[in-house]
Amino acid sequence: MEKFLAQYMPPDYSAHGHDLDRLNAVVHWLMLILFVVWGAYFLYVLWRFNAKRHPKASYGGMKSHFSTYLEAGVAVVEVILLVGFSIPLWSKWTHKPGPENNPLEIRVVAEQFAWNIQYPGNDGKFGKTDSKFMSSSNPLGIDPDDPAGKDDVATLNQLHLEVNRPVIINLSSKDVIHSFFLPVMRVKQDAIPGQQVAIHFTPVRTTNNDKWEIACAQLCGLGHYRMRGQFTVHSKADFEKWLGDNAPQTQSAAPPAPTSNPVPQAAPATPAEAQPGGGPPHS
Repeated sequence: MEKFLAQYMPPDYSAHGHDLDRLNAVVHWLMLILFVVWGAYFLYVLWRFNAKRHPKASYGGMKSHFSTYLEAGVAVVEVILLVGFSIPLWSKWTHKPGPENNPLEIRVVAEQFAWNIQYPGNDGKFGKTDSKFMSSSNPLGIDPDDPAGKDDVATLNQLHLEVNRPVIINLSSKDVIHSFFLPVMRVKQDAIPGQQVAIHFTPVRTTNNDKWEIACAQLCGLGHYRMRGQFTVHSKADFEKWLGDNAPQTQSAAPPAPTSNPVPQAAPATPAEAQPGGGPPHS
């Protein structure tokens, strides 16, 4: 089943992706078994209780306790699935990599219709942010007076990662709900206004000149179709070189401006487009 489903899915280049793909295959097997069993039962009932065979209805019903035992069995199976699968996987997903794993921590802030990305500089600390500092040249709202933000690297629709290094992405949104989706990393998480959600994963292969997309998997307005970016996984040396090349060259008071976006963009959204259900006026 796993090999069959793999034909219709993007490739997996993350450390945890195989576990998700295997779970997906188990769920499909379970659904297939349920479909066959319930389909067979439905056909049996059609035959067993056909009006021609039983022209008069039975008002007494079943006299045994089979249905009670069946319901108890279903409850036991559901408890096994919850305790044996759901809770362990949830616990594994919610435990972020510790400092001993040297994770790369990144902030990603979604907005209609772009991904704003912030890397801490050499000090390993993110600069403070505040909405009052947000502008077209400072979409993350980095405090220009905060020393910790002087060396931060900001990008627009560009995510750069290091191979075999755990990544922690702190995800949030400025406006509406978006969904941060990296298909080849088996990562998908809603970006919710007013909340910061941490997700983590480990890339196991460099991009090798492939084009890997950051997609928004949640309808967020008329410009949703163009809310996309690209992400690149580098070797350790190449990532350090990219980080050095994009670091602010001077300790100026201005926050780092986001680097240019490699993905072709349409014209800026109109006020109507910016609304989740909005659109151009009709004549």
